[in-house]
Amino acid sequence: MPEGLLHHVELYVSDLEKSKDFWGWFLIELGYDLFQQWESGVSWKLGDTYLVFVQTENKYLDVPYHRCRTGLNHLAFHASSRVRVGELKKMLEKRDVPILYEKDYPYAGGNDHYAVYFEDPDRIKVEVVAPNT
Repeated sequence: MPEGLLHHVELYVSDLEKSKDFWGWFLIELGYDLFQQWESGVSWKLGDTYLVFVQTENKYLDVPYHRCRTGLNHLAFHASSRVRVGELKKMLEKRDVPILYEKDYPYAGGNDHYAVYFEDPDRIKVEVVAPNT
């Protein structure tokens, strides 16, 4: 295993069922497989990296997540092509997922950054970016 390769990311979520519904279809679309499930969490794996989603304990739900506070800003995923970015955008829209920076799509990140940006149920920003070709 190459040193420094990301092993996993663990996110605490406010509503595990909503997060499982949102992240499950999306990660499977990107080639992830369901990896682990337990009462308060779930994970999906691609290669040697996995993403974990855990239900936040009630005593910590008083302050909601916001990506502009200290902590995670967003997760960005590679897409195989610009066409794939467009396909995923259409799937997101059919699921009524909030698309961010819609008026600047697909270049909200700059002229050399072809991507779609959207939010998960906790308003974590997610990005899918095509290779620069």
